[in-house]
Amino acid sequence: MGVATLLIVHHTPSPNCQALFEAVVQGATTDGIEGVRVVRRAALGATASDVLGADGILLGTPANLGYMSGALKHFFDQVYYPCLDATRGRPFGYWVHGGNDVTGAVRGIESITTGLGWRRAAEPVTVTGEPAKADVEACWELGATVAAGLTA
Repeated sequence: MGVATLLIVHHTPSPNCQALFEAVVQGATTDGIEGVRVVRRAALGATASDVLGADGILLGTPANLGYMSGALKHFFDQVYYPCLDATRGRPFGYWVHGGNDVTGAVRGIESITTGLGWRRAAEPVTVTGEPAKADVEACWELGATVAAGLTA
């Protein structure tokens, strides 16, 4: 088996989002996981080609005004139809950070990924307020779980 590609698409406009993103990357690139190439893309720069070239996807966003960030929504708008048939069954995971509520962002991500036919490979990580140690650890686990699943 060749090297699998894990695409991490993120919007990290705050220190809290950055801490969660870094934990996801550390989990996905931990020494125990071999045979996975991790590609990081800012949501506004990620393309359909990135998605088509990925074996698995991780998504990270803040919850803004009751929804996912405009940057992640833009990503979905750009890749939805070009990737619709070719990526069905693709494993994915996601994390969301919000000040006090992430419900709308979670609902939006679930709705779009269901439409794409992607398969959730790990439970989402949702964090409100300042991330606690357990939240950072959950993001590390998210990255490690999705990455390790690509080598199975």
